Amino acid sequence: MNRHLRKSALVLALFAGGGGIAGMRAYSEPPKAGAAMLVADLSDKILYLYEGDSVSEMYDIADGKDAYPTPRGSFRIRKLNWNPSWTPPDSKWARNKRPTPPGDPKNPMKVVKIFFKEPDYYIHGTADVGSLGYSGSHGCLRMSPDDVMKVGMWVMAHGGQPHEENWFWRLVHSRREEKVIYLTKPVPIKIQE
Repeated sequence: MNRHLRKSALVLALFAGGGGIAGMRAYSEPPKAGAAMLVADLSDKILYLYEGDSVSEMYDIADGKDAYPTPRGSFRIRKLNWNPSWTPPDSKWARNKRPTPPGDPKNPMKVVKIFFKEPDYYIHGTADVGSLGYSGSHGCLRMSPDDVMKVGMWVMAHGGQPHEENWFWRLVHSRREEKVIYLTKPVPIKIQE
């Protein structure tokens, strides 16, 4: 079975019950499952969320282009930035870009930045969903806005910062308010080929 069929079968099974924001449950208490971990498989362009030995979710991603590779290795997620602003990096590709505030339609950072190697590498939402499944970023991991929101909620729950669904709804509806969250329990992420 190819990866897209495997993914479709898992997604149908996971979301058949619905509930929560865009089909994701919000956690008001930490989940009771085994140790949580994210694994980004760059060869398949899939982000896997593990609870213990089981994959609980999987999402399409885009990783870095050859000129701007995504770092490989094991990292810990300690911080999330909801409704992030964007400051162009000091890099040739961003020479003519301008800073954009949270919620600005021209802001390439959508919904949340989930830092795995600070300060420059994170998982973030993108409007360029056509890049998912390819190497199209400048080193970060890109996801669809809906999917990155689900991952952000999951990371917060497993990182010791669970919140009620209405907390996330307020963030979604006040896109101009930037909110930084520090995890009390860093969540591991492994990035591999």
